[in-house]
Amino acid sequence: MSAFAISQGLIAIAIIFDLISFQFKQKQKIVACLCVSGVLISSHFYLLEQWTASMLMLLASIRYLVSIFSHSKCWMILFLAASTLITLATYSGPLSLISFAASACQTWAAFCPSDQRLRQLMLLGTSIWLLNNAMIGSPTAVLMELLFIGSNLLGYYRYYGFTLSIEKNL
Repeated sequence: MSAFAISQGLIAIAIIFDLISFQFKQKQKIVACLCVSGVLISSHFYLLEQWTASMLMLLASIRYLVSIFSHSKCWMILFLAASTLITLATYSGPLSLISFAASACQTWAAFCPSDQRLRQLMLLGTSIWLLNNAMIGSPTAVLMELLFIGSNLLGYYRYYGFTLSIEKNL
């Protein structure tokens, strides 16, 4: 079996964790699912030799684990700094910057105490990952991000209706 086929299988499993993550109301359960998904996605990027994305997703898994226990801005800054160092060390062109932008949005999201703000920022970060996955030619990863966006929007609607009131959460 090719590395590409295995990478697509890993994404298929990650899809399950992503879909259920935003159906929880408690932030801790959301990020626990995202932690597991992140390890699978990191492995997917590794198999596709997307080093920046792979390392950033592995860091994201650790970040999600930490954010279950802390919302400290110090942790957020530490993870943003680590993401910057990873991006610089593995830089291979515009895709590295796209991966960094997606990771930075999701880092900010992970350390929001509010699940509503987490959902809003994850929507932005996921949209950037969608662009990244389309550019690397990973159809299952594109599907995963689209489903993740749909699941996030469904969960958001279930708990908050159509109000995206971003201003009051800043």
